[in-house]
This record gives sequence, C-alpha cells and structure tokens, in this order.
Amino acid sequence: MAVFTNLEKKEINSILNNYNLGALKNFNGIMEGIENTNYLIRTTKKKVILTIFEKRVRNKDVPFFVKLMDAMNKKGFKCPKPIKRKDNTSIFKVKKKSAIIVSYLEGRSKKTLSRNECYKIGKQIALFHKISSKLDIKRVNTLNIKNWIKIYNQTKKIYPQYSPKLKKYLDIYIKNKPKKLSTGIIHGDLFPDNIFFKNRKFAGFIDFYFSCNENFLYELSVCINALCFNNNKIDKIKVKKLLDGYQSIRIIKKSELKYLNILNLGAAIRFFVTRLHDQKNTPKSAKIKKKDPKEYLFKMNYFYKNLDFKLYD
Repeated sequence: MAVFTNLEKKEINSILNNYNLGALKNFNGIMEGIENTNYLIRTTKKKVILTIFEKRVRNKDVPFFVKLMDAMNKKGFKCPKPIKRKDNTSIFKVKKKSAIIVSYLEGRSKKTLSRNECYKIGKQIALFHKISSKLDIKRVNTLNIKNWIKIYNQTKKIYPQYSPKLKKYLDIYIKNKPKKLSTGIIHGDLFPDNIFFKNRKFAGFIDFYFSCNENFLYELSVCINALCFNNNKIDKIKVKKLLDGYQSIRIIKKSELKYLNILNLGAAIRFFVTRLHDQKNTPKSAKIKKKDPKEYLFKMNYFYKNLDFKLYD
C-alpha cells in the first residue's frame, strides 16, 4: 500500500456520495506498501479502505480481485470485503483509474513473526488454498518468469553491477523450474505487512492485488523469503514451522516438495527485479517508502548456494 494518487476532501466526499457509509469524519493516506494508492476513511458509520489501482494493475484484473475477496468472505476466510455502492457495483473510477472500497480489517501487522506464528500462518495459507482451489475464476500471473526477464532487460544497463549474477540466476531458474505442480489461486504477496493479528490471534490477510493462478508451492516460497529470515540469516525452524502448519491442513506431495529450493530462488528473483525496477520508475510525487532490492540480492545468493541442501532440520 502507498499513495500515488492524491485526493482532497471534496473528492473523498464525492466518492462517499455513491455509498451508504455515512458522512466523512476524516481520512488519511496509508504509506505502507509500494503498489497501489490506499486511504483509510472514517465515516460516521465505520472505517473503510479506499484502494486506487495504479499502473502495475490492469483494469481487466480488478473484477477478479473483487470476486476473490467476496468468495473468501462467503467461505468464512478472514479478509477485507468489497463494499457495494448504491447502484450495486463495486468498481468505479477515480482520476481515470479503477478503484474500490473494502471493509476495514481489525488488527495490526507485525514486522517479524515468531516461529509459532509462522506455524499459524502456514495453516491459514493452506485453508486459503483449499478454498481457492475450488473457485471458478482465473487470473494469469503477470509477474512470472517472462516478466522477470523483461525487467532484467530493462534494468541491466542501468544497474550493470547486478546484471551478470541476475542473468546467471535467471538461467538456473529457467533450467530447473518445475513444469507441473498443483495449482490454484494464491495470494502472491504474503509479506508481514499483509498479515494481520489481533490479541495474538490471526486476524486476516489483506492486499490481494497480486493474487493469481499459480502453483501453490510458490506461495510458500514467497513466504519463506518474506517471513523466515532474521537480519539476513534464514531461520530454519521458522521454515519448518511454516511447512508443518501448512501440511497440518493440506499435504504437499514429496514429488512436489523437491522443487521448493528452486522456487525459493525464483521468489527471491521476483522481488529483487521488481524492487530494482521501482528504484527508477516510482514517481517523485508518490508518498512511498521505497524498498531496498539488496535484501533480495542476499537471498538470491543464499538460495543459489543451497539449492541442493534441505532448508530445515
């Protein structure tokens, strides 16, 4: 989450006029995140989140996100729920950009998760996958290997210090990536700031705007990258807890689990190249905290060196 599109009070009021949410009390931009514009809006009835989709999100994908969150809510999974307007639609335009309002999810994110929390999140991911595997909606992963290569080609002359190593890791991933694994809809961006807790209990996932159809194991690789390192050192117990929690709900076949290491490298590549891209392509007017790609340079190096070793004891 971030703020790329600046709105004034009168513009927020204009948006709220199309809802039955009460009168505006106050609003503020949410600085966390790097992709879309988000505002926390407080009305006389409730708190809600306004999301304005920025350049990385295609307009045709927004209905998928709405349907996914609606479906997860109907199944009892904890996540924001899209709020319908007076005309019974959920999607509208703000400054020629697609936008939605979703319910406010009570709770807070944590900068780092404990080992026991990793187990709990593993369970929740498996529950999410069990539900999403039965949904009849689809969205292509727009940040797959083809896009990583595209970003590499766009940035290799800008960042020549990284290009030889990145090219090497891309080649290794292409050569060793699995061709067929169990697939369905994944969240795709389960970083600590997208996982909420309340009173030490799981409160829900937010920010579903990288969700897509992809292999389920890749989701766990994203989480190993995002949740299982402490000060650039992998916590193997966190990795085991995450996987144990997941497999308490949904078993991973041994024939699939053997690809975990190469997918970990792939997930590290994905976040390295997108952060590298954003270093040069984020508008100066955006209210955003840029994320350092070097964190994922270290992780790429780690997963490359440990491709043939078990990640947990």
